[in-house]
Amino acid sequence: MTRLLKLDNFFAGFARFCGVLACIAMILLLFNVFYDVVMRYAFNDVSIAMQELEWHLFSAVFLLGIPYAIRENSHVRVDILYDRWPLKTQALVNLCGAIIFVLPFAILVTYYSVSFAFDAFQMGEGSGDPGGLPARWLIKSLIPFSFMMIAFASFGMITTAMLQIKQPEDAPDLSNKNLL
Repeated sequence: MTRLLKLDNFFAGFARFCGVLACIAMILLLFNVFYDVVMRYAFNDVSIAMQELEWHLFSAVFLLGIPYAIRENSHVRVDILYDRWPLKTQALVNLCGAIIFVLPFAILVTYYSVSFAFDAFQMGEGSGDPGGLPARWLIKSLIPFSFMMIAFASFGMITTAMLQIKQPEDAPDLSNKNLL
């Protein structure tokens, strides 16, 4: 059981890393939007690159926040029945959901997005707008990375669910109270 707990902590580390990166991207996004609004309305100056950076940072927040949300059990879900079930039943639902839905989807998107990002890198893809960001391939590279981290988060869902089924008292507490 200690091996399973160590494995669970290993996968939790990846999710926390993604959460920290998402937080950093969110703070950068906040400053970027502030700068963009001040420049637009106070100085009547618009920067295409700063506007593009907004959606790049928002994409990073979203893509890197998903693995963290999965790990912390704070992702979107319809909890009409789930909240009323015993912990072992919830763990069984999470186990099946991770194996049947999350992991295959993450592997599929990772597989197809690697060539998508690689092609963008090889072309040196940048913005089509004058004054835009020169390296659009960077944000496209975040897609396969993010979905690999989602796959790791689903492995974490599996290990956590197995711990909750076998020994609920030793399982990690994922009741949405221990954020970062």
